[in-house]
Amino acid sequence: MTTKTLTTGDAVKVIYDVLAEIAPEVDASEIDMAVDLTDQLDLDSMDYLHWLVGINAATGIEIPDRDASHFMTIDGAAQYLVDASTTS
Repeated sequence: MTTKTLTTGDAVKVIYDVLAEIAPEVDASEIDMAVDLTDQLDLDSMDYLHWLVGINAATGIEIPDRDASHFMTIDGAAQYLVDASTTS
């Protein structure tokens, strides 16, 4: 767990590392960071929840249910983590 300020690169690395843990079959090079993940990947609601929990565990950043929509794209998730890391 980290409480350090994240750069966009740091955030993207965490996002992809956690995604690789829950969906190892996903080729990160084929993901469009600006497109909704549910349109690109075969993630069910439990996979998505595990992804959010894993990001929380890796960063120490709480992700309330009301903010889950920020995590529909890699870009949105990265921006959320960068912003949250600079305000915590």
